[in-house]
Amino acid sequence: MRQAVRSQFTAQRAPWALHRRPFSTSYTRSGYADTLRNLRIGSHTRVIFQGFTGKQATANARDSLAWGTKIVGGVTPGRSGEQHLGLPVLPTVRQAVEQLKPDATAIYVAAHQAAAAIEEAIEAEVPLVVAVAEHIPLHDMLRIHSILKTQSKSRLVGPNSPGIISAVGKCRIGFQPLPCFSPGRVAIIAKSGTLSYETVASTTRAGLGQSLCIGIGGDILPGTDFCEALAAVEHDPDTDAIALIGEIGGIAEMEAASWIREYRSRAVSPKPIVGLIAGIHEVPGRVMGHAGAFTALDEPDAKAKITALVNAGVTMVHHPSDIGEVLREKLQGGSSSRQGILSGLGFGSQRRQMSTVSRRHRTSAQRAVPQQKRHLYLSTAQSVGLLIETDRTIRSGSPAATANSQYLVGVGIDRSSRMPCIIAGHPLDVLSEGHLKRFPFDFQRGPVDIPAEQIASHLGLRNQQTAIDSLSRIIKSLVTIFYEKEAFLLISHLMETDKSLTVVSARFGFDDAAFRIAGRHQQLHEMRDAAAEDPSELEAEQSGIVYLKLAGDDATVGTLVNGAGLAMNTVDALARLGGRAANFLDTGGKATSETVKKSFEVILRDERVRVVFVNIFGGLTLGDMIARGIILAFEELSLTVPVVVRIRGTNEREGQQLIARSGLPLFAFDSFDEAAAKAIELSRR
Repeated sequence: MRQAVRSQFTAQRAPWALHRRPFSTSYTRSGYADTLRNLRIGSHTRVIFQGFTGKQATANARDSLAWGTKIVGGVTPGRSGEQHLGLPVLPTVRQAVEQLKPDATAIYVAAHQAAAAIEEAIEAEVPLVVAVAEHIPLHDMLRIHSILKTQSKSRLVGPNSPGIISAVGKCRIGFQPLPCFSPGRVAIIAKSGTLSYETVASTTRAGLGQSLCIGIGGDILPGTDFCEALAAVEHDPDTDAIALIGEIGGIAEMEAASWIREYRSRAVSPKPIVGLIAGIHEVPGRVMGHAGAFTALDEPDAKAKITALVNAGVTMVHHPSDIGEVLREKLQGGSSSRQGILSGLGFGSQRRQMSTVSRRHRTSAQRAVPQQKRHLYLSTAQSVGLLIETDRTIRSGSPAATANSQYLVGVGIDRSSRMPCIIAGHPLDVLSEGHLKRFPFDFQRGPVDIPAEQIASHLGLRNQQTAIDSLSRIIKSLVTIFYEKEAFLLISHLMETDKSLTVVSARFGFDDAAFRIAGRHQQLHEMRDAAAEDPSELEAEQSGIVYLKLAGDDATVGTLVNGAGLAMNTVDALARLGGRAANFLDTGGKATSETVKKSFEVILRDERVRVVFVNIFGGLTLGDMIARGIILAFEELSLTVPVVVRIRGTNEREGQQLIARSGLPLFAFDSFDEAAAKAIELSRR
């Protein structure tokens, strides 16, 4: 039977095999896991830049060189025999490897070129590849992960990552704000760049400093995950404590909790770990800034992740500014009583021992498959029509009276294996633990080994013999659409008849980055119904701002934040302190004065807003630039609501001075809690 099913998929030239050139590199039995040692960067690390002569790479390389990073040259296609910043420029990574012998490469090219640059680095066997670009098309990254699994030389950090930095070894491969860093004892592993910067500043203020900081990034498919990063610092002699910064999306934090439990059981003197999870107050069904920051089918929410980490022995805090003092007290042998520590949790029945990371936790907010606005979703009629257009033998019909008589079959992403997968179960399985099953398959080979009979058995199809053929055709069509249209999530609901399976509804989602960044599938994305979306959200989107309006008549605090993780944490913190954010707003990591002004315009169109809370921690976003944007907004928009400002990080002093000298009615604070409390107070007037 399996051979028959396999022939269903391989009888014709598979769409996933088209336009994908073969790839070869060295292979050992150790595989990709053997590259973990490459994360141990330091003063010995020889670094090259791809896109070396570009504006961003030049500025970054100049600062990194001044800090002490051993940059030995770079790559710019078509350039040879030249020098840049006094260092050699070569036309290919292969030539750079041969002549410069790098240990790592920093990729500073545009998102639509980044996947090819990553592949070139892997093919040249550069030990550590750091990709900082955001919005690399999802299918490009699926291809990269398929390549990574075939080799044992190169380790990827990113994408959508601030990079990796050794404060002890003065080696920066990324764009982290250097003034915050000091050599020390704490390893920081984070999805969010801005939250990691806050953590760096906190550990510096506490006198602890940092050892190795790994920004795994907010992408759907990171090259290095929490467990791999934890394994890299477990035996690091410079690391005495660990800070772990997670957020909604995927199960990486649950897997980290399992790893930490095992680590604490085997280690004679385990290193203390303090953690934070952003996104407790996520908007169900929405992408919260980062490409991977959303809770999908059968994934745990933020509260479940916090519970799992607490049960694993991690001390959880509300805000990254608390992490330094909490770790300092733990390293001194005490137990902290600081108010920033999550105690009791208040999550009711969710607080229980996690026996395995495969168990999934559901909340009332996740009782449906909501629409992701950062991706294009077709209507039910359009989705069913596209499925039937792919295979005219597929039958459609009216849905049954209840979801209990339906089956859910789809194609999506398995974040744990970093592979595409077949999804199978019942519509109500998204409410259960472990009932919605995923069957991962290699991106480049396609689902040639997907066991249709096993899926049919899991679904409990009554007439398996006749249903398997129908199920195979539906899966094949879903896979075809997945590859040809660069889908993100394809879900179909089926009913079983005497002769076959009938499609009664479908919901198809496609990667927006494939169109926005790479210009692919324009015709598909022209089907987007902008009239059904919030005008303010659309306007913000045109300026590169992620803005989501939050529900509630008592939501009166407008928020303006740079960085998705920090924006989520700001919404969470306001709720903890008794306030309600009216919006989630991420200006992005490269905010300008004009971006800040536009953010004010969007926020103030919401009549509920009584105060604007600006919470900025500078990385690429400079504090003085944000201050100028706030002043510009006051001058040009005639603001009538009070504004509370907290600026920390890069150029924080310059920004604070601009605010102080402006003569405008602004409330400026260094402390996050003080600033948030003032914003809440003003929102109640």
